[in-house]
Amino acid sequence: MAVAHLKHWNMSFGEGQPLAVIAGLNVLENLELALDVGRHLKAVTADLGLPFVFKASFDKANRSSNASYRGPGLKDGLAMLVEIKRTLNVPIATDIHEIDQAEAVAAVADLVQIPAFLCRQTDLIVAAAIATGRAGGLLHVKKAQFLAPWDCKNIIAKARAVAPDLQIALCERGSSFGYNNLIVDMLGIAEMQRLGVPVTIDATHSVQLPGADPRTNGSSTGGRREGVPIIAKAAVAAGANGVFLEFHPDPDRALCDGPSCLPLDSAAALLSTLRAVHQAVRS
Repeated sequence: MAVAHLKHWNMSFGEGQPLAVIAGLNVLENLELALDVGRHLKAVTADLGLPFVFKASFDKANRSSNASYRGPGLKDGLAMLVEIKRTLNVPIATDIHEIDQAEAVAAVADLVQIPAFLCRQTDLIVAAAIATGRAGGLLHVKKAQFLAPWDCKNIIAKARAVAPDLQIALCERGSSFGYNNLIVDMLGIAEMQRLGVPVTIDATHSVQLPGADPRTNGSSTGGRREGVPIIAKAAVAAGANGVFLEFHPDPDRALCDGPSCLPLDSAAALLSTLRAVHQAVRS
């Protein structure tokens, strides 16, 4: 299994490395909140000796309803991420949805993320790979809910065809299981690692109930917040190299995906447990 590097931060993901933590907010709501969440998570991960990348989206382009909050947008969102990066001195992760966003996003984000729904979009993968490789970042690709783990080889091939030295990691985030439900196949983690890249677990989005939030009569996505620690622990026990988690000081008031979001004050206990599981597996 390969090790991927964030060269500008002397940080590595993969075999023999500490458990990587990609964590933050689902979507940028305001700068003050983002700084508070990032500052808390940086302190927790520093105490645990875990590499930390702050994550927040500037746009949620795949909301169930056009009435749902999407975020501040590319210009204002990237400006906020620049300020978070400068103030907290942490690497940044954010996702892109369109080809013409690639250069601007890669100039700010150290970890450029391809959303699961878009991982088959060849032109997006190519644009993101070129921009991310040129900037010295890492391309983090979420496996689609409809894609077999071994078929991710085609994503890697597309990216490496235009950026041979690109740093890549894949992310497991569940597979469609009938209507309005997801299930995680833990065997898929090892299958993706056999492709020669590190693999993370998005435990937050793995517990979603797509389009099934009873609070909005199905115009937004529901979730099972209590399942996030279960998925995260199981995936780390199965060998995942990193965890992707979203937090909020008041998840029930989060502007996006609140039902799948964890309370910020639960971060220390969960990450401590995940570190212990990771160390036990490695031993």
